[in-house]
Amino acid sequence: MPAVLDVLLRHGYFLLAVWVFLEQAGIPVPSFPILLTAGALAGTGRMNFAVALPLGILSTVTADVLWYSLGRTKGFKVVRWLCRISLEPDSCVRRTEALFEQQGAKSLLFSKFVPGLNAVAIPLAGIFRMPLGKFLFFDFLGAMLWLTSYMALGYFFSSEIERIARNASALGSWVMLALVSALVVWIAYKYTARRKFLHDLRVSRISVDELKQKLDAGERLAIVDLRHDLDIKADPEIIPGAMHVDPKRLTEKTGLLPFDREVILYCTCPNEATSARVAQILRGHGIKRIRPLQGGLEAWRERGYPMSTIRS
Repeated sequence: MPAVLDVLLRHGYFLLAVWVFLEQAGIPVPSFPILLTAGALAGTGRMNFAVALPLGILSTVTADVLWYSLGRTKGFKVVRWLCRISLEPDSCVRRTEALFEQQGAKSLLFSKFVPGLNAVAIPLAGIFRMPLGKFLFFDFLGAMLWLTSYMALGYFFSSEIERIARNASALGSWVMLALVSALVVWIAYKYTARRKFLHDLRVSRISVDELKQKLDAGERLAIVDLRHDLDIKADPEIIPGAMHVDPKRLTEKTGLLPFDREVILYCTCPNEATSARVAQILRGHGIKRIRPLQGGLEAWRERGYPMSTIRS
């Protein structure tokens, strides 16, 4: 915090605008220390709150409009790319789509408070063709709520923040070492858990070529499309013979699947994560002949294999 105070005092509004823009553009540089500090400076008369807040809103909305435009032009490729670079890519897409379906434009009001959610919710608004005026209205309100919350917190507790900054300065490198160590341990835990998940997944997958051979041979299969309803609306094509079932409904009512044939699950999320997790749950319920499709729907499509259109 002492370094943040010093830098903000020297570069002020320019640093605030650039930092906020970079975070909203997807660069992993959290803005809340800058916003808290800017609020604290405003509380002690060294920064103008009425200038800093509109500047932060302008930076936020500018970056969000860029992601909104990418969502409109690039579609779900943008969301999947963002989820691949997150620490929990395997649940990123489905979690965000479910929230966006439930809340719609209102999700833009609070998405900035949830790490990782904002980066995906903004392009989703473009993907599903939310009118630009409506997007700007809710995004503006969300940006104002987010920025005001942190800056007001710094403003009202400016004296406490400066006291904490002085104490942190006295402790020096020990504080930084503790923070960095905690971050490293957390990232290592996430990485280890993810590696184990991917190892278990590789053992049980079926390739698209193998699935095509089984279909050509007339083998009786139960093929299940696990994509979210929003994905289906945007892309109604499915693998021939597949049925679309919501994963939650499938895991709660195992009677939806036949026990007399092999079950193939597919989705479009990174690493077939949804398929793998559903398969693990269903195996625990006694359905043993069940396999996720390697590469999901995209791998099937890339091979040029036939597609069908889902019946509504």
